[in-house]
Amino acid sequence: MKKVLVTASIILMSALPVTSSAQSVIAKPIHNSQGFAQNKVKTSPGTIGQITNYINDKTGKFITVTGHGLVTTDQSEIILSITKNTKIIDSKGKKVSLKKIIEDKKTVKAFYDPKITKSLPARGKALKLVVQDQDFTGINGTISEVNESGIVVEGIDIYTMHKDKIVLHFADKAQILDQNGKAIKVSAIKSGMTVKAFYGPAVTMSIPAQSTTDYVVVNLATEKAVGTNGIITNVSDEKFTVIGNPMKKGGVDYVILSVDENTQIVNQAGKSLTLESLKSDVRVEAYYGEMMTTIYPAQTHADKIVVKELEQNKVEGTIVSSNSTTKDQLYINVGSDQTTNNDVILNILKDTKVISLLGLGTELRAGMKISAYHSPMMTKSLPGITNAEIVIVTFDDKIVAPK
Repeated sequence: MKKVLVTASIILMSALPVTSSAQSVIAKPIHNSQGFAQNKVKTSPGTIGQITNYINDKTGKFITVTGHGLVTTDQSEIILSITKNTKIIDSKGKKVSLKKIIEDKKTVKAFYDPKITKSLPARGKALKLVVQDQDFTGINGTISEVNESGIVVEGIDIYTMHKDKIVLHFADKAQILDQNGKAIKVSAIKSGMTVKAFYGPAVTMSIPAQSTTDYVVVNLATEKAVGTNGIITNVSDEKFTVIGNPMKKGGVDYVILSVDENTQIVNQAGKSLTLESLKSDVRVEAYYGEMMTTIYPAQTHADKIVVKELEQNKVEGTIVSSNSTTKDQLYINVGSDQTTNNDVILNILKDTKVISLLGLGTELRAGMKISAYHSPMMTKSLPGITNAEIVIVTFDDKIVAPK
C-alpha cells in the first residue's frame, strides 16, 4: 500500500489543484473584495466550511457553519445569527442568495463578531459570508496508514454522515495540527490515531478515492487510548464526572473532566455532537491525557468523548439488612421510603465498581445511601434481583458530621 500511496501522490500533486485558496489561514487576495475579507481576519474571527443547519423562525435567522477556524483560535463550528447588516457575497463582491448557498452546499468563509458565547458550539453574530470559488469536504476517522506524503483515513464524512475511506496527500503547505492546535510534523502521526481532515475539491474515482488535503487535525492523545469507559454521574459548572472502568491501556475509574472547544464530542458513528449531549446518566467512552491532578478524584481535560446511550437502569436508595439476601447481595430500599414494591436486590460481582463519594473505600453496609447502575436483566420476583455494575455511596449514617 505504501508503494501505491507514494506513486499516487506524484500523480495527484500534478493533476489535482491545491486547495489552499479555499482552506488555508492566510491566502493572497485575488480580488479587492476578497482581499478585504481576508485582511479582516486580523480583527474578525472566522470559520470556513459548509452550512449544516438553518433556522428561520420568530426568534430570528440562524445558520450553523461546520468546518475549521481560519486560525487555530477560531471556532471549528459556530451558530451565527443572520441580520440585515450581514453581507453575503461571492469572492468578487457580488451578492449571493443564502438559500442558494445552502441548496448548493457551497463552502463559505463566515466572519463574525468576536463577542461569542462560551457554549459548544459557540453562538455569535455573522458579519460577512464569503462564498468560496472552490468547495471542500471533510472526514472524521481513524488513520489506517501513514507515510511522509499522506495518510489513509477510514471514518465518517463530516457533512453527509456516510462511511468513507480515502487516501489523502498532503499539499505543499498543508497545516498539520494536533488536537490543541499546535503544528506537528508528519513523523508524529501514527496509525490508529483519530483525525479530522478537509480535502478537495478534486477527488479521484478510484477505490479508495484519493484527494489532496491542506488542513489536518490529528488527535495525538488517543494513540495510547488512555481513558474511562463508564457513565456520566454528575454535571456541574461544565465539569463532568465519569465513573466506570479504565481503558485497557490506562486511565482511572473515577475522574472529573473539563470540556472545551478542543474536546471532540461524537456519537458511536463519529458524528459531531454538542455539549448538550453530555448529561448525567449518559454512557460514554472518555479519552484524556496521562497528566492529571493527584487529588481524588483525578481531574483532567477531556480530549475526546464518545457518547453511547442514556443509561436507564439506575436505582437510588438505602442499603438495609434483610434475610432475603446472601453474602454477595445488597437489599436496596429504593427511594428510602416505606414501600417495598419497588425495592431491588443487587448482586455484587467481582467486577462491580464501588465508588464512595465520601472517600471511605469499597465496603458496603446497611445505612448507606447509594446510587447504582445495574444490568437491564432483572428477575420477575419481588424484590427483583439484578447484577450491579456501578455502586456509588453518597451517604453513610455512621459518619458523624464535624461540629
